[in-house]
Order: sequence, then C-alpha cells, then structure tokens
Amino acid sequence: MGFLQAAPQLPHPWRSERLLHALLDRALPAARRGALDNDLDALGDYALTAWQRATTTTRRKPVLTQWDAWGRRVDRIELTPAWQEGPHVTTSHAVLAAGHENHEHARLEEFARVYLYHVASEFYTCPLAMTDGATTALKASGNRALIERAVPHFLSRDAKTFWLSGQWMTETHGGSDVSHTETVARQDADGQWRLHGRKWFSSAVVGEAALALARPEGASDGSGALALFYVETMDGASRKPQLVVDRLKDKLGTQELPTAEIHLDGLPAWPLGELSNGVRQVAPMLNVTRTWNAVCAIASMARAIALARDYATRRQAFGRPLIEQPLHAQTLADMQAEFEGAFALAFEVAQLLGRVEHGSAAPHEAALLRLLTPLAKLWTGKLAVSLCSEALECFGGGGYIEDTGLPQLLRDAQVYAIWEGTTNVLSLDALRALAGDGLGALHTASAGWLRDNDDMHASGAIRQALDACAHWLERHGATRDAREAGARGVALTLARSAAAALLARQAAWSSQHGDARPTAALRRFLAHGLMRLSVVEADDTRQLLD
Repeated sequence: MGFLQAAPQLPHPWRSERLLHALLDRALPAARRGALDNDLDALGDYALTAWQRATTTTRRKPVLTQWDAWGRRVDRIELTPAWQEGPHVTTSHAVLAAGHENHEHARLEEFARVYLYHVASEFYTCPLAMTDGATTALKASGNRALIERAVPHFLSRDAKTFWLSGQWMTETHGGSDVSHTETVARQDADGQWRLHGRKWFSSAVVGEAALALARPEGASDGSGALALFYVETMDGASRKPQLVVDRLKDKLGTQELPTAEIHLDGLPAWPLGELSNGVRQVAPMLNVTRTWNAVCAIASMARAIALARDYATRRQAFGRPLIEQPLHAQTLADMQAEFEGAFALAFEVAQLLGRVEHGSAAPHEAALLRLLTPLAKLWTGKLAVSLCSEALECFGGGGYIEDTGLPQLLRDAQVYAIWEGTTNVLSLDALRALAGDGLGALHTASAGWLRDNDDMHASGAIRQALDACAHWLERHGATRDAREAGARGVALTLARSAAAALLARQAAWSSQHGDARPTAALRRFLAHGLMRLSVVEADDTRQLLD
C-alpha cells in the first residue's frame, strides 16, 4: 500500500473554542458562567459524534411519501438521524428554552448553545430559529389564549411535549415583497378562520405549528391588509388533511432540511391580533431569526477553519507541514482574523437582543440593535461563503471530494446570504435604521467599546470609517436612487467598523489575562481595511447593464 493522507480531525468544538470561552468569561457573572459548562460540553460531544457519522456513513436526504400502499394520502416525510435526534438534543440542553429565561444574559446563553449545535444539527436549527421567532411574535401579540396554548410547547424541556413552528410567508411570486400574497383567510359558518392558498417555501413543514401571512377575504390589496395567523399542522399522529405537501425542494445545500411546497385547503387558523398589519407583527421575529442566521454562519466558519488548521498539521508538502509553509500560514491567519471579527459582531447582537428584551439596555442600545442586526446578518452571510470556499482550497483536491464531508460546508454556507433577507434587502434595512438614530448609536457604542484599548491606530481607523459613512450619507442623502445604489458599501463598512471596535474591546480584556491573540487578530483585521464604500455612477451602471 502506498502513501495514504491522514484525514483532518475535528477538535472538540467546546473544549478547544478559545473565542467562546473568553466571551463567556468576560460577559457572564461567575454563577451563570459555571452553570453553562455541562450543556456546552455535551453539545461539543454531540458535534464530534455527528462529524464522525458524517464522514463514515452515506449521506441521507429526507424522503416524501405522498400515498400509502392503499391509496390514502399521507404526506409522510422520513428524516435523517440528526433530525430525529433534534427534539431530544434541543430539550435536553435548553437550546431554545434558555433564550426565554428572565434575565439579560438569556440570549447570550442561548446562542452559545446554538453556535455549538448548529453544524451537527444538519440545519435542524432552521426550524428552531423559526420556533424561537414564533415564540417572540406570540409574546409580543398579547394573545393570551395562543400564548398559553403554544409557547409552553415551543419552550418545552421535554422532547415528548416539544413543538416546532414553521414560518409560512413566501409564495411563488417572491420572498421579501409579500404585498401580492394570494393566500386567503375565510371564516366558515362557525366563525373559524381557514387558510386557502399555496406557500412556496416552507422549511418546517414537519413541525406541529406555523405562523402564516394571509389576506382576510374582502381585504384591500397591499401588504398593510395582510394578517398574521397561527396554525397547527397535526391531528394526533397524522398531518391535517387541509395541509397538502406538494413536493420537497431539491436544493444546492441544506439538503437534510425538508423544505416543502404546500397547499392550504381550509386549514384552521387563528389571528394573532388585528386582521391587518401582519407584516408589522412579523417584525419581532426578524431580530431573532436574523441573529440565528448570523450565529449559524459563524458556526460554519468555525468548523471550516478548525478542519483546515488541523489538516495543515497533517499534510506534508515540499518537505514540511502546510502549517509551516509561510503563505499557507498567512492564509489561515487571514481567515482567522476575519472570523474573529464576525464572531465578535454576531455575539454582540445576541447580547444586545437579550438586554433589549429584558429591559436592561442602555438608552442608545435599542437603536443600535435595529442597525447591527441587519449588518451582522448580511456581513456574516457573505463572509461565510468566501471563507468556506477558501477553506476548501486549503485541502486541495480533497476539498472537492464529497466523501470528505468538506464540500457540504460551502454548499450550506450559500444559504446564509439568502435566508431572512438577501444582502441587498438587509442593506436597505440598515439604511432605514440609519435614518433614525442608528449612526449616533453606533458612535456611542464604539466609543464605549474602545474605551479600554490604547491602540490609537485602531481607534483612528474606526472613527475614520464611521465618519466616511456619515459623509457619504450626507452627500447622497437627497438622492434616493444614489443612496440605495450604495447601500451595500455603507452596510459592509459599518459592519466591519463595528467588528473592529468589538475586537479592540476583546483585545484589551484578553491582554489583561495574558492572551495576545485577540490583539493580533485586531491588527490583521484592520490591515484588511474597513472601507467598502461605493462610488455610485448611474450612467456606468446603465451602460454596463445595456
């Protein structure tokens, strides 16, 4: 037998996780910090087991069986082992329930769990995110009957009583623009609302409940006339006959996630509140689901880097390991620096969300959350794609071979830039946040984050980037088309500036505890540049698209 290359080994995702350990040590009171360890260590164990399974067994996809042997419509969906294990893992380790505890650190503790569980879950975290969002929307609605009916199931710590919730918004004409929603809500003779229509992208059809947008019969056109309804999908062990699964989608990635096209043929439904302004009622969900998206994106980056770094110690080329090859080491360090910035921003949003929900936020932090949530989601989504692509290149041809489990990282990463609003949609959301006091809130926050760091170069670069964004917005403020055309550049510049300030805060704290690595990450991140502002030339755009 000739030479055989040693495969990359995954380090324990919790015990080897320097950034998360440091964050929790800095951010949590000692009593809360120690209580987390058992769950986080167990989720790290599960991640190792799942990686071993992924690299030693044939990958499976969900299978839809629409009819049984005797012609009865059943719409049965067979799930992968990770999905079958999902309710037990979620409830045993309070992956969802932790986020709704009554203290300001609840969201940080929740997303620490999500970060460790996500990749191993095979995107079971997708319906978990929607269930979390549904819980938040129900609480905000004030509908006591629905809250008492559904929320205890959504936050259950017992797999036997745990429910998943879907989020049925998208129809065949598109995603973000829901103004042409065709699903109709009608009341029957008993006053029961029932939904009739087609939902084109349902990522949690295997759940027990969902929130759905529909137009009450007779309502006017446009998004303002839409209402938000709660539905339940199961009748005992069987799917309700008014919910018909047309097919499962064949996707580029997230292939273990059963994404369905469905028909609603009189499915019973209950309005969350008024029979209008349903899009506004969805808004509380977006901060939650976009934070899930950002944390899951950095979890994928962490997995890609961990495997690439381990492989670099095992792969010999030109007489020495890859980790000792200067250019390869430079590439890995560049990836690590970008990842550390993304990690800092995503988890700052998680902490902000917890403080705002708990009512313990500083005066500027509600506006800061409105700005940083779309910024974190859009930047981490784009970065996950480029970083996972770079990681695959670190394996050479092995990164292109399905059996290694590596190509799945890149295919799955592409979804982060699409789910919960594309990069452009989120850039426009960030513009709207800036029209309020978003930029002032970011200036205030950045000053606080930089307070204990004496790196004048870092402080100067961050302030320069924030000032450049302010000047750009002032220069283009009167022209809506120009402002929107450059929104992506503004968003990326602000995201990178916020991340750099957060890295500076972590570097100052870590240096006091004898760890110089965050300072190195800050230097490297700044060397990559913060500015991504666009030069808007409408004539050039028209000519290039002509």
